[in-house]
Amino acid sequence: METMWYEDAELGVRFSTGARTVTEADVVNFAGVSGDFNELHMNADMMAESQFGARIVHGALVLSIATGLRSQTRLFNESIIAFAEIRSWRFQAPVFIGDTIHVENEVVERRLTSKPDRGLVVQRVDVVNQHGAVVQSGEMVSMLRLKGAAA
Repeated sequence: METMWYEDAELGVRFSTGARTVTEADVVNFAGVSGDFNELHMNADMMAESQFGARIVHGALVLSIATGLRSQTRLFNESIIAFAEIRSWRFQAPVFIGDTIHVENEVVERRLTSKPDRGLVVQRVDVVNQHGAVVQSGEMVSMLRLKGAAA
């Protein structure tokens, strides 16, 4: 499927993204952009003695990478009107520098809006590490164009 239009987003439709390894540079750059220099992310010595055993990646960075991986599928390039909402996002397990993550998606809800050219699509989103563990999850809501309403 080249583009996922509203009509294509039937309940139960699934897709996965490519994978990406989180690097030291990602963490340092995200700390600089966000201003979050918490020792959980930046202090290797302290975190070596912690319950985690190593520095953990910013949760918001993992979420950002997840949205980027979803974008790289190019499924929504022609159909997306807006990324409308994130629902019930949960940080379930730590992500470490060097972990490789990908995103698994499933359409769980959809409805037309009051405008005849668009609808809202809710996807269950799981961010999964290289061991198959779900590290973050929730629902993302997108506003998609109908096929006949392509811009």
